[in-house]
Amino acid sequence: QVQLVDAGGGLVQPGGSLRLSCQASGRTFTSAPMGWFRQAPGKEREFVASATWSGDNTYYADSVKGRFTISRDNARNTSYLQMNSLKPEDTAYYYCAAQTRRPYGSVWSRLSYDSWGQGTQVTVSS
Repeated sequence: QVQLVDAGGGLVQPGGSLRLSCQASGRTFTSAPMGWFRQAPGKEREFVASATWSGDNTYYADSVKGRFTISRDNARNTSYLQMNSLKPEDTAYYYCAAQTRRPYGSVWSRLSYDSWGQGTQVTVSS
C-alpha cells in the first residue's frame, strides 16, 4: 500500500505560480504511474498531469499544457506539480494519486488510480 500526502496549495493572484508536492510512503515502484487531478465545486474530478515514477513519460491535460510541469525526486519519494501562469479557472482542490496494482490502467482516468492524497486547495484570485 502506498500512502500519499499532498501539500503546497494556497491563494495566488492570476499569473502567479505555485508548486504542489506529493510525498509517498510505503511501497513505491519506479514504473508506477502517478498523477495529479483537480476538482472544482460542482464539477467532476478531472485529470491534470501524470508521469511514471521514473519520469520517462509525462502527460498533460490540454488546459494546462505549457503552464504546468510534473516532476519527481525519487530519492525523496516525492512528486511535484509546478504551476505557472495560473488562471482563475485553475481554482480547485488538487489531489495526487498513484496506481499501485498491475496491470496499470489509463493514466488519463481517475478510475485507474487506487491511492490518493488528501488534497490541497488552490485558489487563483485577485
